[in-house]
Amino acid sequence: MTSDLPPPALAARYGLLGLPLAFVALPVYVHLPNHYAQVHGLALGALGMVLLLSRSIDAVVDPWLGQLGDRLYRQSWAAVRLAAWLLALGVAGGFAGLFFPPAWATGTALLLWAAAMLTLSHLAYSGLMLLHQAWAARQGGGGQAQSRWIAWREGLSLAGVLLASALPSLAGWGATTALLVLLLALGLWTWHSAQRARPDDGHTAPGMTTTASPGMQRRGDLWTPWREPAFRRLLAVFVLNGLASAIPATLVLFFVQDRLQAPKTLEPLFLGLYFAAGALSFPLWLRVIARLGLVRSWLWGMGLSVLAFGGVLTLGAGDTAAFLLICTLSGLALGADLTVPAALLNQLIDERGHRARHEGAFMGWWNLATKLNLALAAGLALPLLGLWGYAPGVQSAQALWALSLAYGLLPCAFKLAAAMLAWRLLPRHAGTARNLHGA
Repeated sequence: MTSDLPPPALAARYGLLGLPLAFVALPVYVHLPNHYAQVHGLALGALGMVLLLSRSIDAVVDPWLGQLGDRLYRQSWAAVRLAAWLLALGVAGGFAGLFFPPAWATGTALLLWAAAMLTLSHLAYSGLMLLHQAWAARQGGGGQAQSRWIAWREGLSLAGVLLASALPSLAGWGATTALLVLLLALGLWTWHSAQRARPDDGHTAPGMTTTASPGMQRRGDLWTPWREPAFRRLLAVFVLNGLASAIPATLVLFFVQDRLQAPKTLEPLFLGLYFAAGALSFPLWLRVIARLGLVRSWLWGMGLSVLAFGGVLTLGAGDTAAFLLICTLSGLALGADLTVPAALLNQLIDERGHRARHEGAFMGWWNLATKLNLALAAGLALPLLGLWGYAPGVQSAQALWALSLAYGLLPCAFKLAAAMLAWRLLPRHAGTARNLHGA
């Protein structure tokens, strides 16, 4: 196993698959309800239940998909490659089926069709993403090397979010689907070329013993992450920090429409600037990580986020220019949130002796936590807003102040709690997560 820093071209070849995979996440939540309500006349309540059920199934099975990915990697790269292509077909087929349902599907049949295609897309997306994430973890190389793999993957994913947000309205769903298929094929091809450049990615994990039988090892794969105190500590920080990011994502349109009273034409600009700043910040964060190390860089990112969202409390109707600045600063902080935690997880896997053995199990539980964060954010922020007197469209002083508190102050509280927990539990020396497993 090579452990040197991957060159940018190699990391880009690996990361390109993140771009088309981002297509599956954004259109489902932003475009699908509106498309099915406007074009097919389905009730929003029924569509909401379909989305909730499909995402719940997807989240719950992530650890088992990760375990399956571990078994494929133990078998051979050929098995991983075949599974990746089959899963990509599932992603493309489910996506096409969602936006081009058969003519016979109407009413309840159309709702069932949407549920089936949505679940197929979600499960295939999750399986392919877990295989892709696990490959980077198998490369080892320390914190800086892992940061580069992840930065390219997440940066290209944000580029995919921007492209997927604009393309359907500009070119239609036919062109969007065709581009998804083309980019999936290109992303798989470039990932395979990256694997050929590093063909020794996977069969011997340094420091691992082989005293347990293969059968016993397989039975323990699913729960192996939870037996690591290091994983539990890192996951606690990750969940608190993730809640701080998910709450404003849940409330941003309410804030823009009612507190800022901004024109609807500006909504894409706010979101686009946030994601663009995140994508462009990755080279900066790689430099910061090289200088300060992973944990200190993450703490700086948390501080920048608190600085940005603290300014929310001063905004009122018409303060769009100030909010654009907040979107830029919080987008810059997003780069740290997307790079550092995953790099810490990958380094933990390496240094605790799980490389080439249990990456998929770790990634499965990690992704489950990521998806549950969005549900927890909605379950916490929306009821609190109701208790504080806010409802969409209500612009009384009390309601708007409640919205500002939920959108600005609540994320700051969770960020600060995550920062304090990270300071207490995670190592802060530069460039390594070596002491994550310490007392």
